[in-house]
Amino acid sequence: MTIEEKYQAEKIKSDQDHHTPTAGAMISHILSNLFVHRVKLRQADYYLKGSVRGFAEPKLAAMIAEEDQLFDELSQKVLDEGELIPTTLAEFTEYAMIKDSGKLKYEDAETILNEIVADLATQNLFITRGIALAEKEGKFGLAEFLKTLYAWIKHQVLVWQRYLGNDVTELEEDEDD
Repeated sequence: MTIEEKYQAEKIKSDQDHHTPTAGAMISHILSNLFVHRVKLRQADYYLKGSVRGFAEPKLAAMIAEEDQLFDELSQKVLDEGELIPTTLAEFTEYAMIKDSGKLKYEDAETILNEIVADLATQNLFITRGIALAEKEGKFGLAEFLKTLYAWIKHQVLVWQRYLGNDVTELEEDEDD
């Protein structure tokens, strides 16, 4: 097969997987959400102003590093299963449900941090679906890793919600609506 034929076959498989859906397709959304979220965390780190920086700067740096590691580990686990991963900006943009905006950096710190928390909750919606699909398909390594990712994200939500003075269950109630 030529390079063009291989790429066209990949696009066809990816399209089929997203319409089924499969664990691999759902994880494409998870990886894309992580990719966009990492960009938004960096934006927050660069542009947050005021007294929030004292708390947020080390937390954001730690989150960025951890999300980088989680992204790479999950990508490798997907490849280990013989599945496709997104690798282009076009794919990350298409599959991400988290959206970024250059305007966010001009918002007040509370708005920026609340958006980060909402993005974390959105990620876990896809992760729970990914866990169910991975278990159904017998991809238990992926399911276990996604459970670890889910727990890590839940902890990040707790940390930020407490900092913002919110009850962690407030966000969960909003998700149910």
